[in-house]
Amino acid sequence: MSKKLAHVLGLETNPTIFFTSAALTVVFVVCAIVFTDTVDAVFGTASQWILTHLGWLYILGVTSFLAFLVWIACSRYGGVRLGPPGSAPEYGNLAWFCMLFAAGIGSILMFWGVAEPISHYADPPQGDVEPESVEAARQAMGFTLYHFGLHTWTIFCLPALAFAYFVYRKGLPFRVSSVFHPFIGDRIDGPLGRTVDIVAVLGTLFGVAVTIGLGTMQINSGLNTLFGIEESRLTQLVLIAVVTAVAVASVASGLDVGIKWLSLVNVVLAVALLVFVFLASSPLYLAKGTIETVGVYLERLVPLSFWNDTFGNTGWQGAWTVFYWAWTITWSPFVGIFIARISKGRTIREFVFGVLVLPTAFSIVWFGVFGLSAFDIEMNRGGGLVREVAVEQDIPGALFAFLEHFPMATLVSAASILIVVIFFTTSSDSASLVVDMLCSGDAVTPTRQRVFWGVAEGVVAATVLTATGVGGLDALQQTIIVFGLPFFAIGFFMMAGLVRSLRAEEGAGTRGARDIPLATRARRMARRDKRGAVRARGRRGGTGARRGG
Repeated sequence: MSKKLAHVLGLETNPTIFFTSAALTVVFVVCAIVFTDTVDAVFGTASQWILTHLGWLYILGVTSFLAFLVWIACSRYGGVRLGPPGSAPEYGNLAWFCMLFAAGIGSILMFWGVAEPISHYADPPQGDVEPESVEAARQAMGFTLYHFGLHTWTIFCLPALAFAYFVYRKGLPFRVSSVFHPFIGDRIDGPLGRTVDIVAVLGTLFGVAVTIGLGTMQINSGLNTLFGIEESRLTQLVLIAVVTAVAVASVASGLDVGIKWLSLVNVVLAVALLVFVFLASSPLYLAKGTIETVGVYLERLVPLSFWNDTFGNTGWQGAWTVFYWAWTITWSPFVGIFIARISKGRTIREFVFGVLVLPTAFSIVWFGVFGLSAFDIEMNRGGGLVREVAVEQDIPGALFAFLEHFPMATLVSAASILIVVIFFTTSSDSASLVVDMLCSGDAVTPTRQRVFWGVAEGVVAATVLTATGVGGLDALQQTIIVFGLPFFAIGFFMMAGLVRSLRAEEGAGTRGARDIPLATRARRMARRDKRGAVRARGRRGGTGARRGG
């Protein structure tokens, strides 16, 4: 029946995954509207149980993922190429970085760039320093970079590496179930594999819905500041519709047109905003402070990686760190598959350090400029941000309250709204592309399928943000904590599956050479891939590695 319907509709997808995911999405939307109180109670109870009983596991798990990635990149497997021998990177480094960054946390830096440092400055997480003091500022920067540095990109990098390896090295489809192939073999095409893929589709939809919801609240706050447009559910519905429409147009134009160029334009605009704030604030103070912030981050990275608020037991970590990890994990199939899609031909070492180090370095600079400028405003330029963020709890409006302290505040705020819109558009259109890939298993599919999932993301975001009974941020947080749990568990299978498959490939890599040490065989495999890539570039006249740059 489902195959006939897919044929009638002209779909090129797995009917079971597509229609089941679509049906469950509709069921959630209807239930959230009709049975609002019940849905609130279910998600509220489930999320609270996870925060209370499993928060420590999230902290340990994400830190374990980071340690694994560093190990595999530095190990004998680091030279293995994510693709067949002879493959070379499809996109140049600049285009690659812009796309992975815009699809990852570019939008979130706009939302939290001022709000998070000021929140922790006003209310230090560990409660062991005086609020609004110099030490509170140092602690605030340490926690902020912990949340948006290596650990966040670890959550993206691990699935991206697994997908790239199993798709490009093993020829498996673009599905989450492919990472289970070392354990269940061809049964990934059976009921178990389909179940994993359906959960991945739903989790991705809700993860992106949270981001669209947060972005909508920030855009609404900016419009209120500039033009007095009311912050209301009706306004937010209209904004979601606009963002969804732009995202659908982008995803319909394809990866190399809409998504690629929107990402490039947006990163350029974001860097321009960064440079403006740097020059219009106190450049010497920010330069010195950003360098010092690197030391603060490195100093506190290991302790925070294992901190569980055991003695204070304030619940702070559940509301902040665990929420971040759960939210980011629901994004991991989407961002992971998207990064894998644009990373064919890179080695494991190049891939891991590129995905971890480059965005983290940008985040350090971003928060160094915005966070330290916010502290400077509070300490030396009249203040007001602590009241906005910590007292009035207007987190979406923090960026615009911050920009009021700079020249051309109206123009720069308007430009910031545009940046936020484009960032959330690139997140939505990238997610639509990936959700469609999760359903079809292919990188190229009919446009109508991508359009459908783009609209679905907007509908889910509108439902979660405006139709539920609890406050917008609370509803988003409860939903994402629940949907993040299954993906967190999948991360452990990804690590084990990668190691098992790499060892098997290593053992079979040199025919008739079982007496040769494993490390030697792995080095031969890496050299073989490198020689193939060089030959391929020669055949193309040396242009392949620069395409898209």
